[in-house]
Amino acid sequence: MERVVITGCGLVTSLGIGTTTNWQSLISGRSGIRQISAEEPYFDKIRSKIAGRVWGYNPDDHFSGKDQKCFDLYTQYAIIAAREALVAASIDCESSNLNKDRCGVTIGSGIGGLGTIEREAKKLHLQGANRISPFFIPASLVNMASGFISLETGFRGPNLSQVSACASGAHSIIFAAQQIQMGLCDVMLCGGSEHGSVALGTGGFSAMRALSTNNDNPEQASRPWDKDRDGFVIADGAGVLVLESLSSAQERGAPVLAELVGYGMNADASHMVQPDTSGDGAKKCMLNALQMSKLTPSKIGYINAHATSTPVGDQIEPIAIRKVFDEHADKLAVSSTKSMHGHMLGAAGAVEAIITIMALQQQLVPSTINCEQPSPGCDLDFVREGARAMVFDYAMSNSFGFGGTNASLILAKAGTVA
Repeated sequence: MERVVITGCGLVTSLGIGTTTNWQSLISGRSGIRQISAEEPYFDKIRSKIAGRVWGYNPDDHFSGKDQKCFDLYTQYAIIAAREALVAASIDCESSNLNKDRCGVTIGSGIGGLGTIEREAKKLHLQGANRISPFFIPASLVNMASGFISLETGFRGPNLSQVSACASGAHSIIFAAQQIQMGLCDVMLCGGSEHGSVALGTGGFSAMRALSTNNDNPEQASRPWDKDRDGFVIADGAGVLVLESLSSAQERGAPVLAELVGYGMNADASHMVQPDTSGDGAKKCMLNALQMSKLTPSKIGYINAHATSTPVGDQIEPIAIRKVFDEHADKLAVSSTKSMHGHMLGAAGAVEAIITIMALQQQLVPSTINCEQPSPGCDLDFVREGARAMVFDYAMSNSFGFGGTNASLILAKAGTVA
């Protein structure tokens, strides 16, 4: 079975555009959460008025006016992240001698072009069906981020989107890895993208009482494991990775950033939106990843946790981690970078996998900000004092989504596996 390595990464988040910009913000403990303008339509009736948007983003810097009509923001973010990942992987799609029939794209999203749907629905109700944009359908479909990236790169291999709520990005990485492991592809662009902070998305999650309403203190609103947490902060962005067979990377002389050595997927089959309160679903998912990697739990040094800052979800993940890691749980560094960039829904798993890769590269673990007093039962080492230098070869990234869908990834520092 082919070994799978990561040769490029790209990020777009509330912390900025580009992996370097994001990393500097993360290790500095800076938050990307801000207030949404009170003048924005519909938000006067929405309880949560904060988000992790891509602040200061100007589409004119990246796309022509024609392309902007076709691309919802979630697609724009995905393309920008894909471009960065390709450059990092030393892939020039114009001159590359890659066999593009063996190069694919899979970009997940939980919701897709929600901003386009909201805008065109408003036109329908106020102006009539004849005012709907002809670009409405291609701009809003969940699979079109993958489709447009395929068009730009010329990659003719698998082209699809994984849609599994907050596990979408991680599931995209797993699907891409499977294509390479089975020898069906040499290179896969994979990840997740989301633009859900529009009124329709924010209003929907707010109606569920899932979002923080700490509107006056946005930078302190995302508080994973803290006793005063009151919900997650919705965020936008994208994370895209270049996955490649080790043999392909070696043949190209490509830089290897990390290796994907294991993954797990399963379902809680417990509740529509809440995780299994016993933690058994998350436990089995992590155990599946460990079994595939052939690693003992003691080999894992860091976990980038799913922890979103919700009262129920944050309570369960530490239970599951203790069940899996037993005595080693107290030696693990466990942090939630959602405390800084917010919860990017379908993009979260990919963004956090990239952050985990950077942590392995730099041997530096990002902190969990705002976790001032962990609630009872949340008793792991949450790296609350700031970014921490440490020596570790393997790390795990967890993603758990609505519908009880779970994904865990295990990544190895480049050069760790002989």
